[in-house]
Amino acid sequence: MNGLMMDYQLTIPSILKRVNQVYPNKRVISKLANEQIHEYTYRDMYKRIIRLMNALKKLGIKPEDRVATFAWNSYRHLELYFAIPSLKAILHTLNIRLFPEQMEFIINHAEDQIIFIDKSLVDVITPLQGKIGKVRNFIVMDDGGKEPSGKLANAIDYEELLSSSLEEECFLQIDENTASALCYTSGTTGEPKGVLYSHRSTYLHSFALCLAGSLAICERDNVLPVVPMFHVNAWAIPYASPMSGANLVFPGPNMLGKPLAELMESYRVTLAAGVPTIWNLLYHHLKNNKHDLASLRAMVIGGSAVPKSLIDNFYKDFGLNIIHAWGMTETSPLGTASILTKEMESLTYNEQLNFKAKQGPPVAGIEIRAIDDDGKEVSWDGKSIGELEVRGPWVAKEYYKNPELKEQFASDGWFKTGDVVCIDENGFMEITDRKKDLIKTRGEWISSVDMENYVMGLKGVLEACAIGRQDNVKDEAPVLYVILSKDAAETIKAKDIYTHLSNKFAHWQLPKLSDIHFVDSIPKTSVGKFDKKELRKRLK
Repeated sequence: MNGLMMDYQLTIPSILKRVNQVYPNKRVISKLANEQIHEYTYRDMYKRIIRLMNALKKLGIKPEDRVATFAWNSYRHLELYFAIPSLKAILHTLNIRLFPEQMEFIINHAEDQIIFIDKSLVDVITPLQGKIGKVRNFIVMDDGGKEPSGKLANAIDYEELLSSSLEEECFLQIDENTASALCYTSGTTGEPKGVLYSHRSTYLHSFALCLAGSLAICERDNVLPVVPMFHVNAWAIPYASPMSGANLVFPGPNMLGKPLAELMESYRVTLAAGVPTIWNLLYHHLKNNKHDLASLRAMVIGGSAVPKSLIDNFYKDFGLNIIHAWGMTETSPLGTASILTKEMESLTYNEQLNFKAKQGPPVAGIEIRAIDDDGKEVSWDGKSIGELEVRGPWVAKEYYKNPELKEQFASDGWFKTGDVVCIDENGFMEITDRKKDLIKTRGEWISSVDMENYVMGLKGVLEACAIGRQDNVKDEAPVLYVILSKDAAETIKAKDIYTHLSNKFAHWQLPKLSDIHFVDSIPKTSVGKFDKKELRKRLK
């Protein structure tokens, strides 16, 4: 017997209509490339989105067409987040940090029809003209950036497009399983892979961000998504914030410590989200500059593992709380969030810190398990390790236009993440490493993440990255790349790193002094993670 509940479709236009009706006067604040601030209400946004939808129809956009964006975090990008899927077309956010060859591959693979681009980024895309044959128009959004040196064929000004369009609602009936957005993985192993989200998956994922057991986004919040809107839809924060009536604050292209701290202070930001490298910059700015960030209830960190020392330092030095989260493009991305339970409030500070440093339990709607090399699920005992597998209503079941790629999808419907983890009795998951990044030494495994985080706990170390190199005696030997602060550059030597590591790691796990390299920069992927693939190439 089936239940007798309404078959209500969970769609992105329903979020848009709700914010216009219930929270019309809440605000969207955007810092532009020219440092100016743009501010308007959700009611203003709604009217412009209606015009944009009509403009897209006039440009010939039909259901299932892919429409790309190549832009920073701003109000115009937010308008596109709603207008494109509301026409049953597919929002394709292009990662501006990809190599040109990857960009060309992704645009052609997606068969994008139109690209909306910030003026400050025009020169990045201009060389690809003639190589992306399906693209018929470029819509340029004047973000206050410098005038581009090149020109785009068939370019149209965004504001002129809207001003010449009708303000008449043109919403369509949409099945919740209709595709809404397309994001590609960063391509650290092989070509980037497309993940196609649905209206239903996006709605449910956004709803999950509003739950108390995850980010708890609500009407009282002023939310600053520092995570780029071209990276997994900014973790769906641009949907969850209007859904709950929270104000949105967009940082634009300048994501250094000083401008972020100023935005947080000026607009009383309560929740911010970004990758560890961003918050590391903020921490070092705050150490030398005073800001009133009392409004900030939490900073969400995802994208890569967070050093325990960073969580500890933010709290001890500034009273700021970090929520350690985990996810990936294939999980929309939120999978887990390290929110302490009421029972954990009675633990000592260090015990609480140990839990905060983990990636946390699965959010409601997501299931997790760890599978060993024999294909068996390991115990949730905080010791046994295995490959993390996940499933849920916002987890991919196959890749876009690549159904034959099945190695990451288990036969019983789970997604294989490639992360090696252990899960404790409380359901808190902790990533040990990426499967491909473990360092095998004398038949035993060394976690590169553990080594990196421990080194970054040493005062004066800004970043540390560990990889393995081939070694005839040990199978692999660890190699460390370290970035020091200016103050520490003259005082910390390789032997100091070695001595520090010896407090935690066995002698056979330690790198040779000659394998500890001090560098000015460490290559990053397009989503801000250490590019270990590139570092391994340099060792050959």
